Amino acid sequence: MHYPLLADLVLAIHTALVLFVVGGLGYFVVGGLRGWPLARAFWLRSAHLAAIAIVVAQSWLGALCPLTSLEMWLREQARQDTYSVGFIEHWLHTLIYHDLPTWVLTLVYTLFGLAVVAAWWCFPPRWKT
Repeated sequence: MHYPLLADLVLAIHTALVLFVVGGLGYFVVGGLRGWPLARAFWLRSAHLAAIAIVVAQSWLGALCPLTSLEMWLREQARQDTYSVGFIEHWLHTLIYHDLPTWVLTLVYTLFGLAVVAAWWCFPPRWKT
């Protein structure tokens, strides 16, 4: 089957979502200061807020990210060690996963979520750009 390829695809999507959440906040703040129309687009800001809200909720509930679960399941189906990865996978994993206590990650996610809410307040989205 194509389990290894599907696992890599899930990992790439997961990485893109992480980059969207982290990079999005910077983009919205800089774009808000510089008057970039897309930085205030309601649809984009809503997607960003929803993404970080899901991360914060999962963290507070102690739930594992569904993308992580799916990737690990696909790797198990492929009879791959879920921690032994190839070159690209290694760097994507290094970017996403950290060996920190759960409470530290929950605090970081919560503070980041509050920063996203603050950006909504300081640079409110607009329905039409």
